[in-house]
Amino acid sequence: MLSKAVLGMTLSLFIVLTVCGNVLVCLAVCATRRLRSVTNCFIVSLAVTDFLLGVLVLPFSTLYEVTGDWPLGAHFCNVYISLDVMLSTASILNLLAISVDRYFAVTAPLRYPTLVSPWRVTLSLSAVWLVSVGVSFIPIHLGWNTLDHTVQNHGDDDPIRACRFELSPTYVIVDALTTFYLPLVAMCWTYYRVFRIARAQAKRMYRGASSSSLPAVTAIALREHKATVTLAVVLGAFVVCWFPYFTFFTIMGIRKEEDIPKTAYSVVMWLGYANSALNPFLYAALNRDFRSAYGRLLCGARGVKTPSGTPPALGSIKLGSQYLNIQYSFVCSYCTVFCLVTVISCFPYTHTLFLSFLH
Repeated sequence: MLSKAVLGMTLSLFIVLTVCGNVLVCLAVCATRRLRSVTNCFIVSLAVTDFLLGVLVLPFSTLYEVTGDWPLGAHFCNVYISLDVMLSTASILNLLAISVDRYFAVTAPLRYPTLVSPWRVTLSLSAVWLVSVGVSFIPIHLGWNTLDHTVQNHGDDDPIRACRFELSPTYVIVDALTTFYLPLVAMCWTYYRVFRIARAQAKRMYRGASSSSLPAVTAIALREHKATVTLAVVLGAFVVCWFPYFTFFTIMGIRKEEDIPKTAYSVVMWLGYANSALNPFLYAALNRDFRSAYGRLLCGARGVKTPSGTPPALGSIKLGSQYLNIQYSFVCSYCTVFCLVTVISCFPYTHTLFLSFLH
């Protein structure tokens, strides 16, 4: 009983951090004029997706994880699994869209406003959600994901109430390729191209620079180096969180395993969820504008400001129309206020889940 309560409270804290961290991203963009740009539409879309995952999926995942019982029926089980697959897919595809946006910002800076126009951003986000629905609700509710092609979880009369995600080799291969492996290859390629082009541009500018302009050129080279580090951190977090899940998911589906190891599945599943909780903290650590906006929202601080007379390029990294800064330390007061706000704001989740563990 005590171990279940500890697990439940830990996962509940994970939920409130996910929900409130992503709400904070949306509020930061709405409240800060500097952050309101076409580029940040992708970041807001990612935050909304991760927020919905925290509200619509993670509470039920926590309840089922701790109690081992699914009292909500077969139909809602399929809706829950469909939401899980849809929102996880949308989160991954939003990260892909952000990488493509960065690619155009570096490879075609003069054509960037044309390539990344508002209507094209709208079209891209629509495609993200269409693909996400196409690999979740449609196949699951038509039975395409099962071995016998019947709709899963029609065992309401079964004394063991379970919510199972059945897998067929065809569905697993299509889903894994569409929602992870192909996006991963695309993200690696775009970030590699960004790195190569940024280095080449910095070398050309350095060779052609006079002694008087050398400090500015050095700052530009440093900026591009920091941009590469930023991209590596984001990509690394994505791979660490999702690669174990999709590897496990693919192997189980190809082997036609009906009894999936519960402990292993829980570990890789929650590791994948961790990417949704991690994104707001990555923004705070890597982005000066987001960090300043967080400070203003949480404690009324003015946040980090660029020194007077210093152009934004110095010590910063241009990402489309935004400037990213590599600073990995958090202010202690910020962390304290943030944790208090998240726990208080999402207390109903924690309270309800805790009572369910006691009963």
